[in-house]
Amino acid sequence: MLGGSIFLEPVLLFLVILLAFVWWMDKRKPGINVRREDLTSPTAQALIAALNADLRARYPEGDGMHYFRLDADEVRPGRGAFVVAYDADVPLGCGAVRTIDAGVAEIKRMYVVPGGRGRGVARRMLEILESEARAIGVTTLMLETGTRQPEAIALYSKTGYARRDAFGDYPPSPMNVFFEKHL
Repeated sequence: MLGGSIFLEPVLLFLVILLAFVWWMDKRKPGINVRREDLTSPTAQALIAALNADLRARYPEGDGMHYFRLDADEVRPGRGAFVVAYDADVPLGCGAVRTIDAGVAEIKRMYVVPGGRGRGVARRMLEILESEARAIGVTTLMLETGTRQPEAIALYSKTGYARRDAFGDYPPSPMNVFFEKHL
């Protein structure tokens, strides 16, 4: 009996140390990296094309397709930001914030590729975009999404956005859902 105990203790100690090491290494993974990206870059354009295709599939009737516009000048430093989320060198998603009035900005072009969903990518991009907005003096963020995007509605609801009426050039529509958050 004593011999078995002497053998088991070092093995258990080794397993505990191994598990602790694996946990520590997992915590050190770089994970999702979100950074500014030029709106005209090939990566940005590919993600926007994927977003547009996703939206056309969800809304085949094409209502509101002209609201997809976002100009590079609108997301230049001091006016807004366009960001891309990466896992290592693999782009997972994009999003933008653009100033629309003094102290007011709009979140636009939020998208995560299907293989990157469910990993907190959209939430992380939203946090970065909110931080970019605060840095340029924005106190109110607004956005528009659609009724056929339940994952977007859930994200905005969970992160402090409240429903609001239509704003800017968006006409009221039963397909649109508008949100606002005070920073």
